[in-house]
Amino acid sequence: MHTPVRHWASSSRLHRAAGTTVVVLLTAGIAGCSAGDGDAADEGFRFDGATAAGQVISTPARESAPAFGGELLDGTAFDSAELAGDVAVLNFWGSWCTPCRVETPDFQAVYSEVRDEGVQFLGVDVKDQRQLGQAFVDSVGVEYPSLFDPSGEVALAFRGFPANVVPSTIVLDREGRVAAVYTGAVAREDLLAAVTTLLQEPEA
Repeated sequence: MHTPVRHWASSSRLHRAAGTTVVVLLTAGIAGCSAGDGDAADEGFRFDGATAAGQVISTPARESAPAFGGELLDGTAFDSAELAGDVAVLNFWGSWCTPCRVETPDFQAVYSEVRDEGVQFLGVDVKDQRQLGQAFVDSVGVEYPSLFDPSGEVALAFRGFPANVVPSTIVLDREGRVAAVYTGAVAREDLLAAVTTLLQEPEA
């Protein structure tokens, strides 16, 4: 298992590959911006490393994502049960994170393409101030919601998932299982390919 990164990193790797992929990020070997330490939860998904760009985790190897919840940037309560039955893209970001500013417009573009096909996007704003986070999504024109998670509790709910690298992305299949984990900024074409792959999987 990869050891979580413990210090601020200065750069991020842009994952690009042909084929299909989905997002989820955080691994010791790929740097983004870091945002804190913490112990992982005892149940649910166990992080073993980032998924290669252009790939998703094979169905038999997928682990169920843990339940989580909190408050959105606009103050609305949110529970992960609201993601049930859809492909879901969880993106960990912060208004202070330069790579996040690069990938967020691409995430919004993909969201615009697939939101009517059974795909939900959820941002997770970590180590941030609410007003700064809201100002950032407003400036970019982000239409999907973001949890306000200044202490990084959502990342810590995923067992073994490095909670201190931002940006990072986790993609869930329709069954609520972790289908991909990517660290660093994710290229638009990779994210769209991954989501498309999961949408093409037969429903249970």
